Amino acid sequence: MKPTPDNPNARLDEVRRLKQEGLSMTQIIDRLNGTDAAAPGRTNSPGVYHPPLHLTLDEIGHPAYMLNQNFELVWINQPAQQRFFGGRLELPQTSEQRNLFRLLPVGRGEWGSLLNFHIGIAKSRLSPDSFSNLCRGLDPVTYARLQAAYLEADPLPLQPVVQSAVLLPEADNSGKDRFHNTFASFFREGIFIVMVPEAEPADEMLSLLARRDEVIRGLLRKRLPVLTDLAVLVADLQGSVKICSELPPEEYFELINEIWRVLAPTFRKFRGTYGKHVGDGLVYYFFPQPDSNYLANALGCAMEIRQEIQRLSKAWQIRKQWFNELYLNTGITEGQEWLGTYQSPTSVEFVVLGDTINQAARVSDFARHGSIWVTKSLISKLPVEERSRVVFGVRRKAPEGREVFVASSFSQVATLLEQEGARMEKLRDIATLPITEVIELKPPHA
Repeated sequence: MKPTPDNPNARLDEVRRLKQEGLSMTQIIDRLNGTDAAAPGRTNSPGVYHPPLHLTLDEIGHPAYMLNQNFELVWINQPAQQRFFGGRLELPQTSEQRNLFRLLPVGRGEWGSLLNFHIGIAKSRLSPDSFSNLCRGLDPVTYARLQAAYLEADPLPLQPVVQSAVLLPEADNSGKDRFHNTFASFFREGIFIVMVPEAEPADEMLSLLARRDEVIRGLLRKRLPVLTDLAVLVADLQGSVKICSELPPEEYFELINEIWRVLAPTFRKFRGTYGKHVGDGLVYYFFPQPDSNYLANALGCAMEIRQEIQRLSKAWQIRKQWFNELYLNTGITEGQEWLGTYQSPTSVEFVVLGDTINQAARVSDFARHGSIWVTKSLISKLPVEERSRVVFGVRRKAPEGREVFVASSFSQVATLLEQEGARMEKLRDIATLPITEVIELKPPHA
């Protein structure tokens, strides 16, 4: 079937077919719009529809918004505000209050099609228990309706872009309904949704969605600051000055880049969000997830990156015939802070404002020989089942001088420093902070 402005389904199928043929998104856009010089027999014939190729997020005249993986609203354009909230929406400060099912008018019967669309997205990505956790805190009536809708809904396909017809009430309250071609584009950072009235061409929108890198960069730039719970992991390479002095500059940078490359899959596995590389250190954020505990994710990530660094260390010892051990000293804590973005003309960087990141950095400064130290507050907030998996404690000196590991205990930083006879001025601001060393993370149900 030939794609036309009035047949968005055919155009979406054509995008998928060309993608399977190995074409890049740029080539696909050119092919669909008749500008692909490499495609024989394709010309820009007079009278053939050629939609503009450079629609931007700011130029979208239809309702559009972005959700994070917790189905919390992180950006919404003016047409969507007007369509759903009469232009009166002010996004709440906290992430929990930005829950889509709390904000959108899905509790009213005339918005049932919109509700089913979002439930279909959720069902293809979340288990019943995860969806139930997502809805926790809503009023009982809304909660019960959402659970029933989840059981009845058909999951939407697991694809980078999905399209569905959504029936919305007319904006003029005429009592009439109107179908909209609704597109959901999925990114690691969230879900972008845009709704185009059925009678209007969707080619322009599909061309925009095909430019995935451009779309997500634009969305991240528009993402509004939010007050959110999080865990912060900071890991620093021990003895980096010594290692740097023993390696040629190109090999030192090769080592640092290899560390980042080797660890990146682990951070993705545990839902870590890139914060900022500070020299030879790492900063990652872990946010609440509907299908896992973010505090447990941070701990699991720390344990796995320690194993990866041990393997990398052995490889470099063989390569350089040296005895240096590579250690990432890790500090983890939790808190509630403002999450926003810093932007440059070429990049967007997630930034957390507040004491949590500074606290994690100081705990990392305290750690030695690849140890993982976490705050008491983080351990205390772990669910009971997750906490039972964590082997943690502090080492204390017995009267006769030998070292004794006291399991399931904490100690203030100042006490641990006095025990070692150490004085570190830069740790003074966390002197009274209770921390513990994580030794092992047992397998689930062990």
